[in-house]
Amino acid sequence: MAMGPKVALTPLELLEDDGTKGREQPLYSKFYYPTACATLGFIGAIVGNWASRRPYFSGIQKHIIAAIAGAGIGKILENYNISHAAERDAVMRHYIQLHPEDFPPFERKKYADVIEPWIPIR
Repeated sequence: MAMGPKVALTPLELLEDDGTKGREQPLYSKFYYPTACATLGFIGAIVGNWASRRPYFSGIQKHIIAAIAGAGIGKILENYNISHAAERDAVMRHYIQLHPEDFPPFERKKYADVIEPWIPIR
């Protein structure tokens, strides 16, 4: 029988495991920031050539350097984003641990209790 994801019963359980244990990060997520910033750097070099009325790809070393610098900046942004999210989660986890009375356990509901009766309007 297939087992679904673990259902959190308390707010603290939501922050204990983010579901990434034993799971590889998707390819899109892994390379988004470096690729996007490298592309912006490359396009920035093209726009610089266009603004100075030069051929778009003249001085190709500028394009390569701008793309590499953009990828580096993208990696820095990605690391900052990950550390910011981890710090935010740690602060929330600590607050929930200090104030458990403000975060009661979740109340399990059935769909029949949540969905309102359907009344057709014609």
